[in-house]
Amino acid sequence: MKEIYEPKFVERLFDNMSSSYTKMNYITSFGFSERWRRQCVEEIDIEEGKVVVDLMTGMGECWKHILKNSDSNSQLIGLDFSSGMINRAERRKLKFSDSNITLLKENVFDNSIESGSADCVISGFGLKTFNDEQLVQLANEIDRILKPSGKFSLIDVSVPKFRILKPFYMFYLKNIIPILGKVFLGSPETYKMLGIYTQEFGNSKNVYDIFKKANFEVEYIEYFFGCASGIKGVKK
Repeated sequence: MKEIYEPKFVERLFDNMSSSYTKMNYITSFGFSERWRRQCVEEIDIEEGKVVVDLMTGMGECWKHILKNSDSNSQLIGLDFSSGMINRAERRKLKFSDSNITLLKENVFDNSIESGSADCVISGFGLKTFNDEQLVQLANEIDRILKPSGKFSLIDVSVPKFRILKPFYMFYLKNIIPILGKVFLGSPETYKMLGIYTQEFGNSKNVYDIFKKANFEVEYIEYFFGCASGIKGVKK
């Protein structure tokens, strides 16, 4: 399973999914993905005039929530290494012509964001594509780019802990989603990977343990009976 966490593998996967990812994400989460993104952003109460970094920004699905309280002094930096995702984020950027948005096609572990420059860091649905070693790197990178007292909030889909809900949820991820992938992309194997990543990921408790060891005060959060989970915190 080690190869599924290789950056080139993940990059190709999301390039292939980029044409249908937003629609599929909405369908496969029963419409909850949009709500979870909003909740993730609202966890840290982003104020006016702040520099916000949206890691693994995808198509910019979190932007409307991030920019809700923005002003002329606010800045949003979206980072993703998938060309397909960045190209669609560029189109979405046109809808926010009054906002200061910078897009970076870069790897999260090798990026040009200045150290200590961000007030807030957000990431929606990117955690599951990292193994433990990469999550340690992610914690270190967020520590690097955040200002002292800077805030972060991260979320991803998870395996629910309730015995009644879990088998139905996993059957849906492993069997129904690949069928939908065939409908939208003609490739069930591409979307089958989302189920594999989610099963391997489990939930954000391991992310919590890793970030707790870094220079952060951190809190673990579950959404809708554990179908999504995440962490939020502050840099000490």
